[in-house]
Amino acid sequence: MSATIGPTRRRPTPERDGESSGQRAQQPVPRPALPGTGLRERAARLLGLLDRPLTSYYLIIGCTLLLLALGLAMVLSTSAALALDNNQAPYAGFQKQLLGAVGGLGLMWLAARASPRMYRVAGYPMMGLAVLGLILVLAVGHPIQGATRELSLVGFTLQPSEFAKLAFVLWGADLLARKEKLGQLTDWRQLLIPLMPGTAILAMLVLLGNDLGTTFILLIIFLALLWVMGSPGRLFVGMLGLMAFVVMVLIIAAPYRLERLLGFLNPQAHALSSGLQELNGQYALGSGGPLGVGLGASRSQWGWVPESSTDFIFAILGEELGLVGTLSVIFLYGGIAYAGIRIARRMQDTFMRLAAATVTVWIVAQALINMGAVLGLLPITGIPLPLVSEGLSSLLVTMTALGMLMCFARHEPGARQALAQAGPGVPRRILSWLGLGPRRR
Repeated sequence: MSATIGPTRRRPTPERDGESSGQRAQQPVPRPALPGTGLRERAARLLGLLDRPLTSYYLIIGCTLLLLALGLAMVLSTSAALALDNNQAPYAGFQKQLLGAVGGLGLMWLAARASPRMYRVAGYPMMGLAVLGLILVLAVGHPIQGATRELSLVGFTLQPSEFAKLAFVLWGADLLARKEKLGQLTDWRQLLIPLMPGTAILAMLVLLGNDLGTTFILLIIFLALLWVMGSPGRLFVGMLGLMAFVVMVLIIAAPYRLERLLGFLNPQAHALSSGLQELNGQYALGSGGPLGVGLGASRSQWGWVPESSTDFIFAILGEELGLVGTLSVIFLYGGIAYAGIRIARRMQDTFMRLAAATVTVWIVAQALINMGAVLGLLPITGIPLPLVSEGLSSLLVTMTALGMLMCFARHEPGARQALAQAGPGVPRRILSWLGLGPRRR
Protein backbone atom coordinates (compact mmCIF):
# COMPACT_ATOMS: atom_id res chain seq x y z
CA MET A 1 0.00 0.00 0.00
CA SER A 2 1.22 3.40 -0.73
CA ALA A 3 0.97 6.18 1.80
CA THR A 4 -0.05 9.72 0.88
CA ILE A 5 2.63 12.21 1.88
CA GLY A 6 1.75 15.90 2.63
CA PRO A 7 -1.42 17.67 3.66
CA THR A 8 -4.61 16.59 2.07
CA ARG A 9 -6.96 19.14 0.47
CA ARG A 10 -10.54 19.24 1.68
CA ARG A 11 -13.19 20.02 -0.81
CA PRO A 12 -15.59 22.76 0.26
CA THR A 13 -18.96 21.48 1.33
CA PRO A 14 -22.13 22.76 -0.34
CA GLU A 15 -23.09 24.62 2.86
CA ARG A 16 -19.82 26.53 2.85
CA ASP A 17 -20.18 27.23 -0.84
CA GLY A 18 -23.61 28.75 -0.28
CA GLU A 19 -22.39 30.79 2.67
CA SER A 20 -19.47 32.14 0.70
CA SER A 21 -21.64 33.10 -2.25
CA GLY A 22 -24.13 34.76 0.09
CA GLN A 23 -21.40 36.82 1.69
CA ARG A 24 -20.16 37.86 -1.72
CA ALA A 25 -23.67 38.85 -2.71
CA GLN A 26 -23.97 41.16 0.30
CA GLN A 27 -20.84 43.17 -0.61
CA PRO A 28 -21.60 46.60 -2.19
CA VAL A 29 -21.14 46.72 -5.92
CA PRO A 30 -19.49 49.92 -7.20
CA ARG A 31 -21.87 51.93 -9.36
CA PRO A 32 -20.82 53.99 -12.33
CA ALA A 33 -20.80 57.75 -11.76
CA LEU A 34 -23.96 59.45 -12.94
CA PRO A 35 -23.56 61.99 -15.73
CA GLY A 36 -23.22 65.51 -14.35
CA THR A 37 -22.00 64.43 -10.91
CA GLY A 38 -18.57 65.95 -11.46
CA LEU A 39 -20.16 69.15 -12.74
CA ARG A 40 -22.32 69.41 -9.63
CA GLU A 41 -19.30 68.87 -7.42
CA ARG A 42 -17.43 71.64 -9.21
CA ALA A 43 -20.43 73.96 -8.90
CA ALA A 44 -20.69 73.19 -5.18
CA ARG A 45 -16.97 73.88 -4.78
CA LEU A 46 -17.34 77.18 -6.63
CA LEU A 47 -20.29 78.19 -4.46
CA GLY A 48 -18.22 77.26 -1.43
CA LEU A 49 -15.67 79.89 -2.46
CA LEU A 50 -18.39 82.56 -2.21
CA ASP A 51 -18.93 81.72 1.46
CA ARG A 52 -15.35 82.43 2.48
CA PRO A 53 -14.57 85.50 4.60
CA LEU A 54 -12.38 87.17 1.95
CA THR A 55 -14.74 86.65 -0.99
CA SER A 56 -15.79 90.32 -1.13
CA TYR A 57 -12.21 91.53 -0.75
CA TYR A 58 -10.84 89.56 -3.70
CA LEU A 59 -13.93 90.06 -5.86
CA ILE A 60 -13.45 93.83 -5.67
CA ILE A 61 -9.75 93.52 -6.48
CA GLY A 62 -10.32 91.19 -9.43
CA CYS A 63 -13.28 93.01 -10.99
CA THR A 64 -11.61 96.40 -10.57
CA LEU A 65 -8.33 95.33 -12.19
CA LEU A 66 -10.08 93.64 -15.10
CA LEU A 67 -12.33 96.63 -15.78
CA LEU A 68 -9.34 98.96 -15.46
CA ALA A 69 -7.27 96.96 -17.94
CA LEU A 70 -10.18 96.79 -20.36
CA GLY A 71 -10.76 100.51 -19.98
CA LEU A 72 -7.13 101.32 -20.74
CA ALA A 73 -7.27 99.22 -23.90
CA MET A 74 -10.45 100.93 -25.05
CA VAL A 75 -9.14 104.42 -24.25
CA LEU A 76 -5.99 103.63 -26.24
CA SER A 77 -8.13 102.60 -29.21
CA THR A 78 -10.68 105.42 -29.15
CA SER A 79 -8.49 108.35 -28.06
CA ALA A 80 -5.81 107.51 -30.64
CA ALA A 81 -8.40 107.50 -33.41
CA LEU A 82 -9.84 110.85 -32.34
CA ALA A 83 -6.37 112.39 -31.98
CA LEU A 84 -5.26 111.24 -35.42
CA ASP A 85 -8.51 112.50 -36.91
CA ASN A 86 -7.78 115.93 -35.39
CA ASN A 87 -4.04 115.93 -36.29
CA GLN A 88 -2.93 115.60 -32.64
CA ALA A 89 -0.54 113.35 -30.74
CA PRO A 90 -2.11 109.87 -30.89
CA TYR A 91 -1.16 108.64 -27.42
CA ALA A 92 -1.69 111.77 -25.31
CA GLY A 93 -5.09 110.69 -24.02
CA PHE A 94 -3.92 107.17 -23.24
CA GLN A 95 -0.82 108.41 -21.40
CA LYS A 96 -2.95 110.65 -19.21
CA GLN A 97 -5.38 107.81 -18.50
CA LEU A 98 -2.51 105.44 -17.73
CA LEU A 99 -1.04 107.97 -15.30
CA GLY A 100 -4.46 108.26 -13.68
CA ALA A 101 -4.73 104.47 -13.40
CA VAL A 102 -1.35 104.25 -11.63
CA GLY A 103 -2.35 107.04 -9.26
CA GLY A 104 -5.74 105.42 -8.74
CA LEU A 105 -4.12 102.12 -7.77
CA GLY A 106 -2.09 103.98 -5.16
CA LEU A 107 -5.19 105.72 -3.81
CA MET A 108 -7.05 102.43 -3.79
CA TRP A 109 -4.28 100.74 -1.79
CA LEU A 110 -4.16 103.60 0.73
CA ALA A 111 -7.95 103.60 1.05
CA ALA A 112 -7.98 99.84 1.65
CA ARG A 113 -5.34 100.15 4.39
CA ALA A 114 -7.04 103.07 6.14
CA SER A 115 -9.16 102.82 9.26
CA PRO A 116 -12.98 103.06 9.00
CA ARG A 117 -12.78 105.74 11.67
CA MET A 118 -10.82 107.93 9.26
CA TYR A 119 -13.73 107.93 6.78
CA ARG A 120 -16.14 109.08 9.46
CA VAL A 121 -13.83 111.91 10.44
CA ALA A 122 -13.28 112.92 6.80
CA GLY A 123 -16.98 113.17 5.93
CA TYR A 124 -17.62 116.77 7.04
CA PRO A 125 -14.33 118.29 5.74
CA MET A 126 -14.81 116.58 2.38
CA MET A 127 -18.36 117.90 2.15
CA GLY A 128 -17.07 121.42 2.75
CA LEU A 129 -14.34 121.02 0.13
CA ALA A 130 -16.86 119.67 -2.36
CA VAL A 131 -19.13 122.69 -1.92
CA LEU A 132 -16.13 125.02 -2.25
CA GLY A 133 -14.96 123.25 -5.40
CA LEU A 134 -18.40 123.47 -7.01
CA ILE A 135 -18.53 127.19 -6.26
CA LEU A 136 -15.10 127.66 -7.84
CA VAL A 137 -16.27 125.85 -10.95
CA LEU A 138 -19.17 128.25 -11.32
CA ALA A 139 -16.85 131.21 -10.72
CA VAL A 140 -13.83 130.43 -12.90
CA GLY A 141 -14.76 127.29 -14.85
CA HIS A 142 -15.24 127.26 -18.59
CA PRO A 143 -18.26 125.59 -20.23
CA ILE A 144 -17.50 122.53 -22.34
CA GLN A 145 -20.31 121.25 -24.58
CA GLY A 146 -22.86 123.24 -22.61
CA ALA A 147 -21.80 122.07 -19.11
CA THR A 148 -19.53 123.88 -16.64
CA ARG A 149 -17.94 121.26 -14.40
CA GLU A 150 -14.14 121.34 -14.82
CA LEU A 151 -11.26 123.21 -13.19
CA SER A 152 -7.90 123.49 -14.95
CA LEU A 153 -4.91 122.87 -12.66
CA VAL A 154 -1.34 122.59 -13.97
CA GLY A 155 -2.29 120.97 -17.25
CA PHE A 156 -4.91 118.68 -15.71
CA THR A 157 -8.65 119.12 -15.47
CA LEU A 158 -10.52 118.12 -12.32
CA GLN A 159 -14.24 117.77 -11.80
CA PRO A 160 -15.33 118.67 -8.24
CA SER A 161 -18.73 117.12 -9.00
CA GLU A 162 -17.09 113.67 -9.05
CA PHE A 163 -15.42 114.41 -5.73
CA ALA A 164 -18.82 115.55 -4.38
CA LYS A 165 -20.27 112.05 -4.87
CA LEU A 166 -17.82 110.43 -2.44
CA ALA A 167 -18.05 113.35 -0.03
CA PHE A 168 -21.83 113.11 0.01
CA VAL A 169 -21.70 109.37 0.70
CA LEU A 170 -19.37 109.78 3.71
CA TRP A 171 -21.21 112.80 5.10
CA GLY A 172 -24.66 111.26 4.73
CA ALA A 173 -23.64 107.88 6.17
CA ASP A 174 -21.97 109.48 9.19
CA LEU A 175 -24.92 111.83 9.76
CA LEU A 176 -27.50 109.03 9.78
CA ALA A 177 -25.27 106.77 11.91
CA ARG A 178 -24.96 109.50 14.56
CA LYS A 179 -28.70 110.11 14.55
CA GLU A 180 -29.41 106.40 14.95
CA LYS A 181 -27.02 106.17 17.89
CA LEU A 182 -28.80 109.10 19.58
CA GLY A 183 -32.23 107.61 18.84
CA GLN A 184 -33.32 110.54 16.67
CA LEU A 185 -34.69 108.59 13.72
CA THR A 186 -38.13 107.91 15.13
CA ASP A 187 -39.50 111.00 13.38
CA TRP A 188 -39.29 111.38 9.59
CA ARG A 189 -38.31 115.04 9.96
CA GLN A 190 -35.21 114.03 11.89
CA LEU A 191 -34.38 111.64 9.05
CA LEU A 192 -34.54 114.35 6.38
CA ILE A 193 -32.89 117.25 8.23
CA PRO A 194 -30.15 118.18 7.49
CA LEU A 195 -29.74 115.37 4.93
CA MET A 196 -32.23 116.78 2.45
CA PRO A 197 -30.92 120.40 2.61
CA GLY A 198 -27.38 119.10 2.09
CA THR A 199 -28.56 117.15 -0.95
CA ALA A 200 -30.32 120.24 -2.29
CA ILE A 201 -27.18 122.39 -1.94
CA LEU A 202 -24.98 119.93 -3.83
CA ALA A 203 -27.62 119.28 -6.48
CA MET A 204 -28.27 122.97 -7.10
CA LEU A 205 -24.56 123.79 -7.41
CA VAL A 206 -24.06 120.95 -9.89
CA LEU A 207 -27.24 121.85 -11.75
CA LEU A 208 -26.14 125.47 -12.12
CA GLY A 209 -23.33 124.09 -14.26
CA ASN A 210 -25.92 122.34 -16.49
CA ASP A 211 -24.75 118.88 -15.38
CA LEU A 212 -28.05 117.02 -15.04
CA GLY A 213 -26.42 113.58 -15.17
CA THR A 214 -24.31 114.10 -12.04
CA THR A 215 -27.31 115.71 -10.33
CA PHE A 216 -29.26 112.55 -11.02
CA ILE A 217 -26.50 110.42 -9.45
CA LEU A 218 -26.54 112.61 -6.32
CA LEU A 219 -30.28 112.05 -6.04
CA ILE A 220 -29.75 108.29 -6.38
CA ILE A 221 -27.22 108.43 -3.52
CA PHE A 222 -29.79 110.31 -1.40
CA LEU A 223 -32.47 107.69 -2.11
CA ALA A 224 -30.01 104.87 -1.37
CA LEU A 225 -29.23 106.37 2.05
CA LEU A 226 -32.94 106.57 2.85
CA TRP A 227 -33.58 103.02 1.65
CA VAL A 228 -30.72 101.39 3.55
CA MET A 229 -31.58 103.36 6.68
CA GLY A 230 -35.06 101.83 6.59
CA SER A 231 -37.17 104.92 5.93
CA PRO A 232 -40.96 104.47 5.87
CA GLY A 233 -42.40 103.37 2.55
CA ARG A 234 -44.61 106.42 2.18
CA LEU A 235 -41.68 108.76 2.79
CA PHE A 236 -39.48 106.95 0.26
CA VAL A 237 -42.18 106.90 -2.42
CA GLY A 238 -42.93 110.56 -1.75
CA MET A 239 -39.27 111.55 -2.15
CA LEU A 240 -39.02 109.47 -5.30
CA GLY A 241 -42.09 111.12 -6.81
CA LEU A 242 -40.90 114.60 -5.84
CA MET A 243 -37.50 114.08 -7.45
CA ALA A 244 -39.03 112.64 -10.62
CA PHE A 245 -41.27 115.72 -10.86
CA VAL A 246 -38.32 118.09 -10.36
CA VAL A 247 -36.23 116.29 -13.00
CA MET A 248 -39.07 116.46 -15.52
CA VAL A 249 -39.52 120.20 -14.85
CA LEU A 250 -35.78 120.75 -15.38
CA ILE A 251 -35.89 118.84 -18.65
CA ILE A 252 -38.88 120.74 -19.98
CA ALA A 253 -37.52 124.13 -18.85
CA ALA A 254 -34.29 123.76 -20.88
CA PRO A 255 -34.78 123.57 -24.67
CA TYR A 256 -31.68 121.44 -25.33
CA ARG A 257 -32.73 118.92 -22.66
CA LEU A 258 -36.21 118.69 -24.12
CA GLU A 259 -34.72 118.18 -27.57
CA ARG A 260 -32.53 115.39 -26.22
CA LEU A 261 -35.57 113.73 -24.62
CA LEU A 262 -37.51 113.96 -27.89
CA GLY A 263 -34.51 112.48 -29.70
CA PHE A 264 -34.58 109.56 -27.28
CA LEU A 265 -38.30 108.95 -27.76
CA ASN A 266 -38.06 109.09 -31.57
CA PRO A 267 -34.43 108.96 -32.74
CA GLN A 268 -35.35 108.27 -36.38
CA ALA A 269 -37.18 111.60 -36.62
CA HIS A 270 -34.07 113.41 -35.27
CA ALA A 271 -31.45 111.34 -37.05
CA LEU A 272 -29.32 114.36 -37.98
CA SER A 273 -29.57 116.20 -34.64
CA SER A 274 -30.37 114.89 -31.16
CA GLY A 275 -30.84 111.29 -32.32
CA LEU A 276 -27.52 111.04 -34.18
CA GLN A 277 -25.44 109.86 -31.23
CA GLU A 278 -27.98 107.26 -30.15
CA LEU A 279 -28.47 105.80 -33.64
CA ASN A 280 -24.76 105.64 -34.47
CA GLY A 281 -23.98 104.19 -31.06
CA GLN A 282 -26.51 101.41 -31.54
CA TYR A 283 -25.17 100.73 -35.03
CA ALA A 284 -21.63 100.44 -33.66
CA LEU A 285 -22.77 98.20 -30.82
CA GLY A 286 -24.72 95.89 -33.10
CA SER A 287 -22.08 95.68 -35.83
CA GLY A 288 -19.66 93.84 -33.54
CA GLY A 289 -21.51 90.54 -33.69
CA PRO A 290 -20.68 87.75 -31.24
CA LEU A 291 -16.89 88.23 -31.13
CA GLY A 292 -16.38 91.77 -32.46
CA VAL A 293 -14.26 93.15 -35.27
CA GLY A 294 -11.08 93.14 -33.19
CA LEU A 295 -9.43 95.50 -30.74
CA GLY A 296 -8.60 98.78 -32.46
CA ALA A 297 -10.44 97.86 -35.67
CA SER A 298 -13.59 99.89 -35.02
CA ARG A 299 -14.81 102.10 -37.84
CA SER A 300 -17.34 104.03 -35.81
CA GLN A 301 -14.68 105.58 -33.57
CA TRP A 302 -13.43 107.68 -36.50
CA GLY A 303 -15.89 110.49 -35.86
CA TRP A 304 -19.13 108.57 -36.39
CA VAL A 305 -19.98 108.17 -32.69
CA PRO A 306 -19.64 111.39 -30.68
CA GLU A 307 -17.87 111.10 -27.31
CA SER A 308 -16.58 107.65 -28.24
CA SER A 309 -13.88 107.66 -25.54
CA THR A 310 -16.10 108.89 -22.69
CA ASP A 311 -19.89 108.64 -22.64
CA PHE A 312 -20.25 106.17 -25.54
CA ILE A 313 -17.17 104.03 -25.06
CA PHE A 314 -19.45 101.05 -24.40
CA ALA A 315 -20.65 101.25 -28.01
CA ILE A 316 -17.08 101.02 -29.35
CA LEU A 317 -16.38 98.21 -26.88
CA GLY A 318 -19.32 96.27 -28.30
CA GLU A 319 -18.09 96.82 -31.84
CA GLU A 320 -14.52 95.73 -31.16
CA LEU A 321 -15.13 92.93 -28.64
CA GLY A 322 -18.65 91.90 -29.61
CA LEU A 323 -21.33 90.37 -27.44
CA VAL A 324 -18.72 88.46 -25.44
CA GLY A 325 -17.00 91.70 -24.44
CA THR A 326 -20.19 93.50 -23.44
CA LEU A 327 -21.44 90.55 -21.40
CA SER A 328 -18.06 90.32 -19.70
CA VAL A 329 -18.31 93.97 -18.67
CA ILE A 330 -21.82 93.44 -17.31
CA PHE A 331 -20.60 90.35 -15.43
CA LEU A 332 -17.75 92.32 -13.83
CA TYR A 333 -20.10 95.05 -12.64
CA GLY A 334 -22.32 92.31 -11.30
CA GLY A 335 -19.35 91.02 -9.29
CA ILE A 336 -18.83 94.46 -7.77
CA ALA A 337 -22.54 94.67 -6.97
CA TYR A 338 -22.50 91.27 -5.26
CA ALA A 339 -19.38 92.10 -3.25
CA GLY A 340 -20.68 95.50 -2.14
CA ILE A 341 -24.06 94.16 -1.05
CA ARG A 342 -22.36 91.28 0.76
CA ILE A 343 -20.14 93.70 2.65
CA ALA A 344 -23.11 95.88 3.62
CA ARG A 345 -25.12 92.90 4.87
CA ARG A 346 -22.25 91.57 7.00
CA MET A 347 -21.38 94.90 8.64
CA GLN A 348 -22.46 95.44 12.24
CA ASP A 349 -21.49 99.11 12.23
CA THR A 350 -24.21 101.41 10.87
CA PHE A 351 -21.79 103.80 9.18
CA MET A 352 -19.95 101.06 7.30
CA ARG A 353 -23.21 99.42 6.27
CA LEU A 354 -24.62 102.69 4.91
CA ALA A 355 -21.39 103.72 3.16
CA ALA A 356 -20.81 100.30 1.57
CA ALA A 357 -24.35 99.99 0.25
CA THR A 358 -24.48 103.57 -1.04
CA VAL A 359 -21.13 103.36 -2.85
CA THR A 360 -22.24 100.11 -4.47
CA VAL A 361 -25.54 101.63 -5.62
CA TRP A 362 -23.72 104.70 -6.95
CA ILE A 363 -21.15 102.81 -9.05
CA VAL A 364 -23.53 100.14 -10.36
CA ALA A 365 -26.32 102.62 -11.10
CA GLN A 366 -23.90 104.86 -13.00
CA ALA A 367 -22.76 101.88 -15.07
CA LEU A 368 -26.35 100.83 -15.79
CA ILE A 369 -27.36 104.36 -16.81
CA ASN A 370 -24.39 104.64 -19.17
CA MET A 371 -25.00 101.25 -20.78
CA GLY A 372 -28.76 101.89 -20.90
CA ALA A 373 -28.18 105.14 -22.81
CA VAL A 374 -25.98 103.34 -25.36
CA LEU A 375 -28.58 100.60 -25.79
CA GLY A 376 -31.34 103.16 -26.28
CA LEU A 377 -33.18 102.18 -23.10
CA LEU A 378 -32.53 105.49 -21.28
CA PRO A 379 -31.99 109.09 -22.37
CA ILE A 380 -28.41 110.24 -22.87
CA THR A 381 -27.19 111.96 -19.70
CA GLY A 382 -23.44 112.34 -20.26
CA ILE A 383 -22.48 109.98 -17.41
CA PRO A 384 -19.16 108.10 -17.89
CA LEU A 385 -18.78 104.35 -17.55
CA PRO A 386 -16.90 103.76 -14.25
CA LEU A 387 -13.30 102.52 -14.62
CA VAL A 388 -13.67 102.29 -18.41
CA SER A 389 -14.40 105.77 -19.79
CA GLU A 390 -11.66 108.33 -20.24
CA GLY A 391 -11.49 110.89 -17.44
CA LEU A 392 -9.12 111.34 -14.51
CA SER A 393 -11.58 112.64 -11.92
CA SER A 394 -14.08 109.84 -12.36
CA LEU A 395 -11.32 107.22 -12.37
CA LEU A 396 -9.57 108.47 -9.23
CA VAL A 397 -12.76 108.93 -7.21
CA THR A 398 -14.18 105.57 -8.26
CA MET A 399 -11.02 103.69 -7.34
CA THR A 400 -10.86 105.47 -3.98
CA ALA A 401 -14.45 104.45 -3.28
CA LEU A 402 -13.66 100.84 -4.22
CA GLY A 403 -10.63 100.97 -1.92
CA MET A 404 -12.97 102.02 0.87
CA LEU A 405 -15.11 98.96 0.13
CA MET A 406 -11.97 96.82 0.44
CA CYS A 407 -11.28 98.46 3.79
CA PHE A 408 -14.74 97.50 5.01
CA ALA A 409 -14.32 93.98 3.61
CA ARG A 410 -11.24 93.57 5.82
CA HIS A 411 -13.56 94.06 8.81
CA GLU A 412 -16.06 91.37 7.84
CA PRO A 413 -16.49 88.51 10.33
CA GLY A 414 -13.49 86.19 10.01
CA ALA A 415 -11.69 88.37 7.45
CA ARG A 416 -8.81 89.39 9.72
CA GLN A 417 -8.14 85.80 10.74
CA ALA A 418 -8.22 84.68 7.11
CA LEU A 419 -5.77 87.41 6.10
CA ALA A 420 -3.43 86.42 8.92
CA GLN A 421 -3.55 82.72 8.00
CA ALA A 422 -2.96 83.44 4.33
CA GLY A 423 0.41 84.95 5.10
CA PRO A 424 2.06 88.00 3.54
CA GLY A 425 1.79 88.86 -0.10
CA VAL A 426 -1.23 89.30 -2.31
CA PRO A 427 -0.44 86.38 -4.72
CA ARG A 428 -0.10 83.96 -1.83
CA ARG A 429 -3.36 85.19 -0.32
CA ILE A 430 -5.21 84.75 -3.60
CA LEU A 431 -3.83 81.22 -4.06
CA SER A 432 -4.81 80.37 -0.51
CA TRP A 433 -8.32 81.72 -1.06
CA LEU A 434 -8.66 79.60 -4.21
CA GLY A 435 -7.39 76.53 -2.37
CA LEU A 436 -4.22 76.33 -4.49
CA GLY A 437 -1.64 77.53 -2.01
CA PRO A 438 0.63 75.41 0.18
CA ARG A 439 -1.05 73.86 3.17
CA ARG A 440 0.29 74.58 6.62
CA ARG A 441 0.87 71.67 8.92
